[in-house]
Amino acid sequence: MSTRGKAEALPFEGALLAGLARDGGLYVPEAWPRLSPAEIEGLAGLDYEQVAYRIMRPYLEGDPSLDDLEAVLDEAYGGFHHPAIAPLRQIGPASWLLELFHGPTLAFKDLAMQVLARLMNRALLRHGARATIVGATSGDTGAAAIEAFRGLDMIDIFILHPKGRVSDVQRRQMTSAHEPNVHNIAVEGTFDDCQGILKALFNDESLRDQLSLTGVNSINFARILAQTVYYFTSAVALGSPHRAVSFAVPTGNFGDIFAGYAARKMGLPVKRLVIATNLNDSLARALATGIYEPRGVIATSSPSMDIQLASNFERLLFELVGCDGARVRARMDELRAKGAFHLEEGELAEMRVLFAAHSTGEHETEMTIRGLFAETGVMIDPHTAVGLAAARAERVDTPMIVLSTAHAAKFPQAIERALGRLPEQPERLKAKLGQDERLNVLANDYASIANFIASHARAKTDGRKAANKARTGVGA
Repeated sequence: MSTRGKAEALPFEGALLAGLARDGGLYVPEAWPRLSPAEIEGLAGLDYEQVAYRIMRPYLEGDPSLDDLEAVLDEAYGGFHHPAIAPLRQIGPASWLLELFHGPTLAFKDLAMQVLARLMNRALLRHGARATIVGATSGDTGAAAIEAFRGLDMIDIFILHPKGRVSDVQRRQMTSAHEPNVHNIAVEGTFDDCQGILKALFNDESLRDQLSLTGVNSINFARILAQTVYYFTSAVALGSPHRAVSFAVPTGNFGDIFAGYAARKMGLPVKRLVIATNLNDSLARALATGIYEPRGVIATSSPSMDIQLASNFERLLFELVGCDGARVRARMDELRAKGAFHLEEGELAEMRVLFAAHSTGEHETEMTIRGLFAETGVMIDPHTAVGLAAARAERVDTPMIVLSTAHAAKFPQAIERALGRLPEQPERLKAKLGQDERLNVLANDYASIANFIASHARAKTDGRKAANKARTGVGA
């Protein structure tokens, strides 16, 4: 169902292929499946793929994608460079890093994107149709999406990124892909500009139908679902369901931390979810004041979090207002008209029961990188440092798990400033950075970008046929 209440409810495959709902809302499940304590305890000792199957299966019951799930998970995680997929590393008496950077692009987005690409491609093959993926990235999403979708026969992928506002490594991971189905667009603007154009593309129903547009940003619920898995694996490794845990999550678009919220709704005993932001602190201010007011984007050393307008906050808002789509629409209209909206007292109180938030500046981020390296010899990237700083600011009586969302080698300049040395590059990254770049620089203009996508996409009207099949189940 859509957070705005006007779009028709879709089965899992339909939401997978649609991405964004036609009323502009985000898809959420009509009910959260819940695991019993015994079922959560039973996850202990399983391989990551086995846990992923048990967590994701309830959402796919009765859907044709369920028949693909086991094979998809085996393929998706086969290329990871650690047998645990998402291992824990202890850095203090009750403090752990959850290493989410062992995938092909060295960022947490791989854990969901590798699954999403395979589910989507199999669904399109089942319906004999193509699709056009459009996405916006502040850094890691684009690289992970391109790596997952490059070379697929049924899909063209177009990724927008803000020109000059991603790290050199992040940019080259995207632009070194030469497959003809991959198109990189450097937009002369901010990530919020890119995200605004992305939403406008989806709201253009004629273009959306003509090209069978779909999304792989965290607006796609399949991304949220796949990210929920590592909350379970890490918590169970530390004693859940018999003891609660807390998580500190480097946060930009609110998708990764909403996956933690989903895990709690499914029965995982999560005591606290700490929203860790850099200087782009709209979420921290919202929790402190009850006013959600995105401001101008500030460029930082943690560019994947240089976001003020967090799309997935709408999913949490939907929960806070009692799953009332009309109330969500009213807030979104208020945000569009006035640039802000207010949380009611009860909504804010409910949010504060589970969530805390801390904003970390550039100097503190650098000092956190330096301090952890001096204490433990562990090198972390700036995003993880923001998460660790927030974790240390929050006092909890549970184990604290900090999501380490990217490998330090993706941000060599920031590491060199903090430590006076460059991080060692994994061989798979060295090979990628040595390739030629291919991208298109376009103005921050909807018409220019829409025309570029329309002229390069191979999907035409057959995408609408696939979407209709997925939505209704006819011909599936």
